[in-house]
Amino acid sequence: MKSVLKRIVGTIPVLIGVVLLIFIMLRIIPGNAAAVLLGEHVDQATIDRLTQSMGLNDPVIVQFFKYIGNALQGDLGESYRYSRPVTEMILEAFPYTVELALLAALFAWVLGLAAGVVAAIRQNRLLDRLFMGASLMGVSMPIFMTSLLLQYFLAFRLEWFPLTMEQGSLVSMVLPAIALGWNSAGSVARMTRSSLIEVMQADYIDTARAKGLGRRAVILGHALKNSMLPVITMMALQLSSMLSGAVITESIFAIPGIGRLATTAINNRDMPVLQGTVLFTTVLVIAGNLLADLLYGVLDPRIRKEV
Repeated sequence: MKSVLKRIVGTIPVLIGVVLLIFIMLRIIPGNAAAVLLGEHVDQATIDRLTQSMGLNDPVIVQFFKYIGNALQGDLGESYRYSRPVTEMILEAFPYTVELALLAALFAWVLGLAAGVVAAIRQNRLLDRLFMGASLMGVSMPIFMTSLLLQYFLAFRLEWFPLTMEQGSLVSMVLPAIALGWNSAGSVARMTRSSLIEVMQADYIDTARAKGLGRRAVILGHALKNSMLPVITMMALQLSSMLSGAVITESIFAIPGIGRLATTAINNRDMPVLQGTVLFTTVLVIAGNLLADLLYGVLDPRIRKEV
């Protein structure tokens, strides 16, 4: 419990640093948010009045601490573009991102684990080469390329799936989930294979075989569990990255999630929304790291003793 609290406390400087960084970056970019909102053909006096009312003339350090104080109370500000609370907008968009990330993770983990285990058992044989070649392609191919290929062949040419997301349709989330999870599936497969092969060469595996245990019992009962430690860590980090980094997938498939909310905020120079989405996704990444540490300790009690 103490180690968990220590890690949580250690994340506070990270969060503050991220907020400060995004504050500085947004304010060194040329342009004025008030001018963007008002559009062209507006006199400078009107722009100045709106800039003053939005608090954009205050020193950056004043704006920063004001934002931190409000954020600690759950107030991430109000959207310049839509005049709505940022927290409300994030909570509306988050369920779509969660649905996409969970489906992508399910696809990636089931396919990746199965391919990795089969490749390790059939090491240097045809199945191993096929699965590792496919996983290398998955790791190497950019998400936007995978998304466009899936849309063209499976949605446009074959018409098996909708091109974009449809409200209430789970089928329309299949292609986005595959596109987002394909890269992760390749990583899981390669990590599972290498870890399982390494464990299979350990002395206690030879002892299990000497006791008369069959190949399946040795792999499933002994080798697989111990080879999962680095894989579980990767999977936990993948889930948090899917929750926080589905920007490209959501944009291509028109999914109104956190990623699309962030890209819209960038286009509109909507600083409160962008700051809120960055802060929220940072929390998700930190939570993913913490979850990975906890799972690691559950699977290997020796790690809990060392902490």
